[in-house]
Amino acid sequence: MHFTRYAVYYTPPEGAFAAFGAAWLGWDVARGLPVAHPEVAGLPAPVAEITATPRNYGLHATMKPPFRLAQGQEEAALRDAFARFCAQVRPVMLNGLAVTALGRFLALMPEGDTTALDALAAQTVRAFEPFRAPLSEAEIARRRAGGLSPNQEARLMEWGYPHVMEGFRFHITLTGKRPKSELQELREILAAQLLPLLPRPYPIDALSLMGEDAQGRFHRIARHVFTL
Repeated sequence: MHFTRYAVYYTPPEGAFAAFGAAWLGWDVARGLPVAHPEVAGLPAPVAEITATPRNYGLHATMKPPFRLAQGQEEAALRDAFARFCAQVRPVMLNGLAVTALGRFLALMPEGDTTALDALAAQTVRAFEPFRAPLSEAEIARRRAGGLSPNQEARLMEWGYPHVMEGFRFHITLTGKRPKSELQELREILAAQLLPLLPRPYPIDALSLMGEDAQGRFHRIARHVFTL
C-alpha cells in the first residue's frame, strides 16, 4: 500500500482496550478495516457523530506527528530505523490513564508524573527528523490558521508541528469537539466503559509506525515492543 504520510504513535496491544477503542472510533488501525460501533446506552449523540473527527487516526497517542518523507528517503529505511529505535529505549510506567476533558474533546490522559513520558516523546520526535520533509507553504498556513503563540510558531518551524517538546501532552483521543454541556455526561459514560479495561499502573512499552492512505486513514505498519 502506498502511504502519503507517516507517523509514530503509541497504540495499545491486542486485547479488550484495543478492541473497544477500535469499535468506538469505527476504525481498526491494526487490520486497516472499519469496525461496527458498539451499543453504548445514554450517549448524548450517535457514536458515529461523536467520533467522526478522530476516526481516521484510530486509537492512538501521537509521539511523532504525521510527516511526508523527505526527498531521498524510503519507507524501508524508515522501517529499519524505527525497529532500531524501539530496541534502544526503555518502557515508561504511568500511574494510570483517566478520561479527561482537553478543551472541548475527551481523551485518555496520564495520571501522575509524566517526566519520563515527555522525554520519550521528545526523543521520538528528534530521532525521525531526518525522514521528515519540510512543511509546504500550505501546511504552514493550515497550522497557523488556528492561531499560534510565539513558542508554538517556533516549534512549528523547527519540528514541523507546534505541539511537541515543551508543548507535548500525551493523550489518546476519544471524541471530536463536543458542546461543553455534553462533556461531563460523556466523560462519565466513557469512564465506565474504559476504566475496567485499563491496567494500573499503565505501561508505555511499545510504539507503532503508522502510514496514512490516500483516503486519509492511518494503518499500523509495525508495532515494536521495547527490548531494553
